[in-house]
This record gives sequence, structure tokens and C-alpha cells, in this order.
Amino acid sequence: MPGARDAGPWPKDDVVELSVLLRRGAASLDAPSVEILGATAFERRVYLSRPQYAAAHSARAEDVSLVREYATRQGLLAGTVDRARRTVKLSGPVADIARAFGVEVHRYEHPFLPYRAPVGPLRLPAELRGAVVGVFGLDSRPQLRPHFRRNADPRAVGYSVLAVASAYGFPSNLTGTGQCVGLLEFGGGYSPTDLQSYFANLGVGSPDIVSVGVDGAANSPTDDPNGPDAEVELDIEVVGALVPGAKIAVYFAPNTEQGFVDAITTAVHDATNRPSVLSISWGGPEPGWSAQSRNAFENATQDGALQGVTILAASGDQGAADGEPSGSRTVDFPASSPYVIGCGGTRLELSGGTIASETVWDELAQGEGATGGGVSEQFAKPSYQADVTVPPAPNGFVGRGVPDVSGDADPRTGYAVLIDGASAVIGGTSAVAPLWAALVARLGQGLGKPLGYANPLLYSAKVSSVFRDVTSGSNGGYSAGPGWDPCTGLGSPRGDALLRALRG
Repeated sequence: MPGARDAGPWPKDDVVELSVLLRRGAASLDAPSVEILGATAFERRVYLSRPQYAAAHSARAEDVSLVREYATRQGLLAGTVDRARRTVKLSGPVADIARAFGVEVHRYEHPFLPYRAPVGPLRLPAELRGAVVGVFGLDSRPQLRPHFRRNADPRAVGYSVLAVASAYGFPSNLTGTGQCVGLLEFGGGYSPTDLQSYFANLGVGSPDIVSVGVDGAANSPTDDPNGPDAEVELDIEVVGALVPGAKIAVYFAPNTEQGFVDAITTAVHDATNRPSVLSISWGGPEPGWSAQSRNAFENATQDGALQGVTILAASGDQGAADGEPSGSRTVDFPASSPYVIGCGGTRLELSGGTIASETVWDELAQGEGATGGGVSEQFAKPSYQADVTVPPAPNGFVGRGVPDVSGDADPRTGYAVLIDGASAVIGGTSAVAPLWAALVARLGQGLGKPLGYANPLLYSAKVSSVFRDVTSGSNGGYSAGPGWDPCTGLGSPRGDALLRALRG
């Protein structure tokens, strides 16, 4: 991390738990790109149920045995195995783990917290090569940041989320019945009392909310309205207000590379709650992620695509540079993943319940943030963006353009919410991902089946034409214009028109 100091070896006797991610099973789809899903005829006809997916693509028994046997020889304890998630848990002292994977593990001092991290790459023995996709758990750095922005004006009132949805034409006769929306959270928690009060004040029923712990994390409110509680309650309140008939599964995980990978694999393969929509309001600059974490996430989102799960992520709140200290343009991950719908931000002005104006959210000069967006230097331009003009990435790479869609994110035109018992007005692209997740849940109910892997559909001519095109403004590195652009993507939603187009 910037500002950290190497303080020497991590204590050798400290016990660490690893998550070892394995390749897909015998009916493997190992191609790393969206092309494995074929043309648009594929995504709405041949989704697999979770049991069908597990039967076809779970980790191979022989790969599990290889990992367990190797771990035992190295003095490590082989723990739980989840073959659908293709994950084997191993634990042991740092000294044994370091020997098993040919790496040193050091302690790093940082102004905010100490952390451990491997020095250089992990090395697999020959017998595990090909079988193991990634090894997670040695790096304990905080990996993600929430993408919300609070309006600091104590006089701010903010828009009701119901008013925003109405202005965007969300189908009014749908409440998300039969849908499950998953939210990935990496800190903080929610108060049931807050949520009950919030939904009661809006006059909507309280949704069914369940918490799912990952890697020992749980719903843990901090009582700090400026901390991660704001992200968690914002996500739940936006989704719950718009789809009170849906189930909301909140996946709490540690804010680490391992927590991130385990959270997405847990949610995608959750056969109990069966989310059809996942919303992620956390992320970080693309260069700050290891290759194995990006690959593992792409693997998991491929799994989600095959099972009809729509995955949305906030595009970031620090403009085209995404907060990179160098100021160079970069995109936010996981919004840059080709299997994710990246959600950018606008400034939405309402008058009498209708849209008076909508421009790119850009308050960087005022220190209040701006929508993320740009071009990936890690993920190639996918086929579904073939007909839109995506500029070259800063390094010349022909990359995926971010975001895909947009919605109200400016905290000056933000959402009225309740955080840790106090009213607040909050914006940021953190609000756009759950806003779109709620719309996707309504669309799923209206279509009678999950929207699923929707990226190719959104870019198809009949669907892309119904978006509200946002053509004015910039994010400090790119400018908006007609059609897709690296600030607001295809534009903001016209919900009813989107449902009609998808039905066609």
C-alpha cells in the first residue's frame, strides 16, 4: 500500500487460513472471455440451475485429493471443501505455508494499520499446476473501498428513492416478488430498527432480509454514520424500498482479497437463497488488484453468467483517475469485469416528479467526487461492445469500456436515507448499483425469468435505443456524447421501455 514500510518477516507461528481455488470440472469452460457464452441467443435460453451447474462444473475429485494430500505432506490442515465453489480451505503456521508455496511473508507498517503480504509471487509445485487457479489468504491488505458520497450540507433534503425510480419509469406494478437480490458488503452492518423505520416512513413493506457470513465476518454495525454502515444501509434501503416483495441476502466478508473472492463465489453458488441479482458497491483501481484475484473473480462471474445471475458494480467516485495517486486514468474493478454491468453516475434534476435535466456527475473541483469511467487495461473489448466507439486505453490497449449504464449519483441530488438512526443524504455510484439491481429484479419478475447475463442484450440495437442518453459533462478524463461514452455508458434507465424491449 502507498505509505507502507516493510518491517521484516511475519511471525512464523501465526496460523493463517487459505482459500485454494480450483479449476472447473470435467465439463470445463476454460476460455477466459465472454465468447464462451456465444451469441445473444445463448444467454436467455440455456441457463443452468445451481444443481445442474454443480453436476457439470464442480471441482474434480482428483484435484481436491491432490491439494489435500500435498497440504498434509507440508504439515498443513486440510479443512472444508466446497466443490461447487471449487474451494478448499487450508490452514497452518506461516512458516509451513511459506515453505509449501515457495514464498516469504512479511509484515508491513502503515499509518492506518499493519498488514501481512507475500514478497513476490506464490509458486505451485508441479503436481498442482493446472489444477489450482489461485491461493488466497496471505495478503491481508484492505482491498476495497465503498463508493458512497455523503452530502455534507445539514440542510440537504435529498430525493426519495421512490421519486427517482418513478422519474426513471420503473415498472410500477412490480415489487420483486419471487426475486432474490444479493448485496456484497466488506465492513459495517445494519440496524433492523433503522430499516423498519425507513421502510415505514416510505409507506412500503419491509423486505425479507437475511445475513450470510463469509470467512467469519457478520453483520457488525459500527454506529459510525460516516463509516461502512452508510454503505450497507444505503444498499439495503435503496433495494428494499423498490422491491419490497423480494428477498435480500447480505453477504458480509472481510475486506481482503480472500474475502472478496470468497464472497463472490459464496453468493454465486448460494443454493439456499439463490440470488438472481448481485450488487457490489465496493471496488478499487484496476492496477491495485493481483492477476490471480482478477482471474478468480472473472471465473466466478462466468459461473454466475452460466446460472443466470445478473451482476452489477459501482464504477467508482473519483473520476477518470479513480483515485490513483499518479493521477493517470484508470477504471475501477470489479466494474471493469466483462461479466459485470458497470454502473456510472449522473446529476439528476427533478421538477414536479419528472426529469428536468441529467448530466454527468462531476464535482471533482469541489472535492465531492465524480463518476468513474474509462477503458480497462486488463480486460479486452468484449464482442457486445463491437458496435460502440471505445477509445484506446491510456496504454493503447483495446480494452473494455466502463461503465455500461448510469443513474443518479451526485450527492447534491442524492438519496434521503437513514443511517445509524440519523437522516442523511447520500450519493455516489454506490447508490446506482443497488438502484439498477432493484430494476433488474423488477424486470425479472415482469419477464417471468431472470434477466441473467444481460450485457449483450443491453448493447443490442432494440434495447440500447431505449436508454436515456446523457450527453453533457465529463469525469475529468472523458467527455459525454451521443451514444455510449466512458462517463455514463449507454445512459440512464427508462424502466418501462426497457421491459418492453426485453419482452421483444
